[in-house]
Amino acid sequence: MKVLVIGLNHKTADVETREKLAFNGSKLEQGVFGLRGLRGVNEVALLSTCNRVEIYACVNDVGAGVEGIKDFLSGFHGVTRCDFEKTLYTHTGTDAVRHVLRVASSLDSMVVGEPQILGQLKDVFDFALGKKTTGILLNKLLKKAISTAKRVRTETKIAENAVSISFAAVELARKIFTDLSGKAFMLLGAGEMAELAARHLVNNGVREVAVVNRTYERGCELAAEFKGRAVKFEDFLHELAQMDIIICSTGAPSYILDKEQMNRVMKERKHRPVFIIDISVPRNIDPEINKIENVYLYDVDDLQEVIDINIQERQKEAEKAQQIIDEEVDKYIKWMSSLNSVPTVVALRRKAEEIKNEEIEKFRGKYGDLGEEHMKAVEHLASSIVNKLIHPPTTALKEDAEDRDELIAMIKKLYGINWENHEE
Repeated sequence: MKVLVIGLNHKTADVETREKLAFNGSKLEQGVFGLRGLRGVNEVALLSTCNRVEIYACVNDVGAGVEGIKDFLSGFHGVTRCDFEKTLYTHTGTDAVRHVLRVASSLDSMVVGEPQILGQLKDVFDFALGKKTTGILLNKLLKKAISTAKRVRTETKIAENAVSISFAAVELARKIFTDLSGKAFMLLGAGEMAELAARHLVNNGVREVAVVNRTYERGCELAAEFKGRAVKFEDFLHELAQMDIIICSTGAPSYILDKEQMNRVMKERKHRPVFIIDISVPRNIDPEINKIENVYLYDVDDLQEVIDINIQERQKEAEKAQQIIDEEVDKYIKWMSSLNSVPTVVALRRKAEEIKNEEIEKFRGKYGDLGEEHMKAVEHLASSIVNKLIHPPTTALKEDAEDRDELIAMIKKLYGINWENHEE
């Protein structure tokens, strides 16, 4: 059997095509069973996320398997092959194994190092096991993919550097305060990125959350989400002295906080550090504020610089991760190769047992007057001799050897193991 991967992702297909071929809800179970029912498909698992649709299969014939799966996708989703065929990629053998391990380790993700894909792949494995659509090859492959992803996260720093505006904000806050627990935070405005950053800060333990919005009702809604309190827009300056972290995204046409105002705030704070992020475009906070001692002001461009540096760091870590993946791919391929020798090993032992039993029966007929205890000793001796004789060829077959096929043929010839026995 051959391992086959066929699919599409954010690099090869637009969102409209990905939506057409997605297996959502009940379609997932129908799709898995439909694929498993295709002629020549012996094992199958199905991964369907917002960024990719991938089919992992073990097939008798790669060409027939690919054509069958493409026809199935067309019929199942009601889409003609010409509408999606050019977006598909196909991997077989070693390339297929490497692809699955790269996907699990988030080296093929839109954001390298993101953690969601590993959880999604675990769900794929659990689902396939529950539906019994996978077997020895895919079970081993998916287990290997999951363990490799864990090894990548343990042995590299691929997921440590923030690569989104919201995560970068939290990362910078940690550098300034080390520990965010007990810090007070103000969300000034309600932009999407600012709200997301606020959620990350809350998840990282900030003590107090104050939400300021020109529409007070909207501020109350957000404050309830963050388990904080709403502050009227005209009152936010009076609250600033109590805030350690401020994220601003108001959409105002000009500055709403200038250097003179911030000087008064810092005097009231007794110059304790304050971290401010201005995500607004145009900027809502006077850049001159950054000149005040213990005020750390960052705008969108500053955050983007942090992200660009972090992306470069992740790429370096991705190179280390690829080395780990190459090692694990090699282990899996060696394991797959060793499976070819299993029937011969079984047949060799069966042949040896048959010879041993025949000779013991002859011995028993000739020396029937021996007691049961002596006969057991003879049987034990015969078994010991058989085991020692077949140990070298068995070990040679199980080892990773380039000449394994030649060894199999030679052992079958030497020991009279024919093809029928081998297949059986």
